[in-house]
Amino acid sequence: MLLNRTTSGSRWRTRPDGPGKVTGGLSYLTDLSLPGMLHGLVLRSPHPHAAIVSIDASKAMALPGVLAVLTYADVPGLNRFGIARPDQPVFCEDRVRYIGDAVAAVAAETPEIAVLALRAIEVAYEPLPVVDDPERALLPDSPLVHPEGNVLHRNDYRTADVAPGFAAAAHIVEETYVTPRQMHTYMETEGGLFVPEADGRLAVYSATQHGFMDRMQLARILGRPEADIRVVSSPIGGSFGGKDELNVQPYGALLALATGKPVKVHHSRWESVRAGLKRHPMKIRMKTGVDANGRLLAHEVEIVADKGPYATLGAEVLNFAVEHVIGPYRYDAVDVKSVNVYTNNGMSGEFRGFGGNQAIFALEGQMDRLADKLGMDPWAFRRLNLRKTDDAGPLGQPIAVTAGASQVWEALAESELWRSGTGRGSAGSGPGIGATGGKSAGHDGSGEEGIGLAAARVEAKTASDRGQATAGTPAPPWIRRGVGASFVMHGAGLGVGIPDPAGGRLRLAADGKIDAVFGYEEFGQGLIASLEQMLIEQFGFAAEDVRIVIGDTDVVPDSGSSTASRSTSMMWQSLRRLRGPFAGKLIAAASAALAMPADRLRVGAGGIRDADGGELLLPYAALAAATAKAPVIAETRFEFPRSPVDRVGAHFLYTYSAVAVAVEVNLLTGRVRVADQYHTVAAGPVVNPQGFLGQIEGGSGMALGFSLTEDAVMSGGHYLTENLDTYLIPTVAELGGTFEVEPIETLPEGDEYGPRGIGEVGSVGLAPAIASAVYRAVGKRVNRLPIDPALLQETDGWY
Repeated sequence: MLLNRTTSGSRWRTRPDGPGKVTGGLSYLTDLSLPGMLHGLVLRSPHPHAAIVSIDASKAMALPGVLAVLTYADVPGLNRFGIARPDQPVFCEDRVRYIGDAVAAVAAETPEIAVLALRAIEVAYEPLPVVDDPERALLPDSPLVHPEGNVLHRNDYRTADVAPGFAAAAHIVEETYVTPRQMHTYMETEGGLFVPEADGRLAVYSATQHGFMDRMQLARILGRPEADIRVVSSPIGGSFGGKDELNVQPYGALLALATGKPVKVHHSRWESVRAGLKRHPMKIRMKTGVDANGRLLAHEVEIVADKGPYATLGAEVLNFAVEHVIGPYRYDAVDVKSVNVYTNNGMSGEFRGFGGNQAIFALEGQMDRLADKLGMDPWAFRRLNLRKTDDAGPLGQPIAVTAGASQVWEALAESELWRSGTGRGSAGSGPGIGATGGKSAGHDGSGEEGIGLAAARVEAKTASDRGQATAGTPAPPWIRRGVGASFVMHGAGLGVGIPDPAGGRLRLAADGKIDAVFGYEEFGQGLIASLEQMLIEQFGFAAEDVRIVIGDTDVVPDSGSSTASRSTSMMWQSLRRLRGPFAGKLIAAASAALAMPADRLRVGAGGIRDADGGELLLPYAALAAATAKAPVIAETRFEFPRSPVDRVGAHFLYTYSAVAVAVEVNLLTGRVRVADQYHTVAAGPVVNPQGFLGQIEGGSGMALGFSLTEDAVMSGGHYLTENLDTYLIPTVAELGGTFEVEPIETLPEGDEYGPRGIGEVGSVGLAPAIASAVYRAVGKRVNRLPIDPALLQETDGWY
């Protein structure tokens, strides 16, 4: 099956939340309002690093229409938040550490009065030395961001001494890769409505990826029981990890309780820029050696990540990067050292791909450079060094076995786009993959049986003739075309050592609807459509039979975070566990109501049906009335599958992907245009075809910005990029002409884990594929993102 924008079929259905989103009729959480509500604003530091000498809010409080001005002295509980490490102040007491740090908050009758109140708060600062370079922050004489030092987290992994491998290597590649500070740029900026209720409880309507984690943190801040707080967390206008941590929630909650009135807080784009999370900028140094036959001998890596001032999930992001700079390849020896460093730059934290984007850009760059040193086809070089199917994972941990690695390798090798770039006319011929480099290499993921150096060697192309094989109308001489590829092995779930609960509930509601109740959030990823499709396929329900209930801590179970490519996989596993018990209870109840044997009944569209003829015997509404005193409910709770090792962050379930991309490089401007894309993804059964395609397309668009245009530039702890007028986000027009996705749905016989996650895998492989294609087009290696047009611009010689 090849998915593209024109694919059709019976499983392609109208997305339940689609019409409301495309027409603008759907209300997001920040669209909510109530009569008499107040407007909240947060006063943030103008300095990246400063001591607070004094705070005087008296003039602000005296303004007509101002009902509250709060500082750290007004926090009744813990004046800190953070999912893993609560180290970020709700309000700073004596020091600010970045320009987004909160010092005070106001609630006023109108937004205009709230702005005046912020301006009236007098804060005296004493500027302190700014730490804006993570490498300099590690030096002994660096100023300290925190009294305990500038290091949040280190994670080293070593299998053996790499020195012998480098000594024996025929070729060694040493390179430093640099990746940018990328913004999430969700459509709906951070915000929410906070409502004190008559019974003394607080209702929080605010975007988050884990309502129960927000509730726990707010309870600590407010000094109240969790049961006193209701968090409604869906629908959301985009998140991508950026709303995983608390953002406006502490301020809206405190202001609402202080005034006794509903308070709305909604970030402007500039406030979202200065206070919101970004992708960790990373500098990754790699040294990798191979023998004369192309075998990887030694792999040495150093990662330095810019954390910004507070922890968020920075340690976990770094752990993920360590795992993924090793990736799907086999080495004799590996030595990885990594550090996440506190600075006074903007906040880095969770972001789609979770450190994998940075790691895989560097790793795949090494694979291309090593293949070039050997004079070897880069795709054949990867196959030669791929892990075998039953090998352990990158950190030596047991993992769920699939043939996904070899399957995506083969699919890309046979794809029309890759064959066009290597000049192959048919499988196993031409200057690309050698005659034994295709499917004859076997399915164990290593490629050892079928590929030798002689079969994989290709003639080195010169910069002047790269990228000349382009189909269709010849391009003008200043346009050069190239095709590149990359390989992805991406872990799903939170990994070893991190709580990762899952589960859900099915119930026959009083009105006859089948309620599917899960503690997840819908933030654009298509969760509602996927869950509806699974209910239809696994139970035989009709779409009108089911009702999806998500994102409300008062009514849903804790199904775990809507993050880490886990939600669809965990919903599938939940329904598999619930199918027998719930269907059995429905049939048992119907058997009693109809006075018919249970083996003559089955669950179906509209109600209980005759098991043989399919005739509708009892609508669900009638069955609900018959079971009013003993409602039909089934619930399951379990943990996300994890590897049985004591290695924090190690993953068990992996999705494999391969990406081929054609680019056109304009030598006059140095600009890169993506012309065509091909993605093959081995993630098990496709639950929702249009959702599958949408996730890969959406991830690719985000990766395109990461590769070519997006960088939230900072200088001295201040953002130079303050709005979307200078921060360039790709549109659908930039995704290229042809966009094909080939899912590989097969899993090993007996596999019990079902579909793997795809929410992130589409975002991690495009950058290295673009870099590879650029090299094939113009012969220039890219080691820094986004790609600088000046690197590729040629004013002489192109004609």
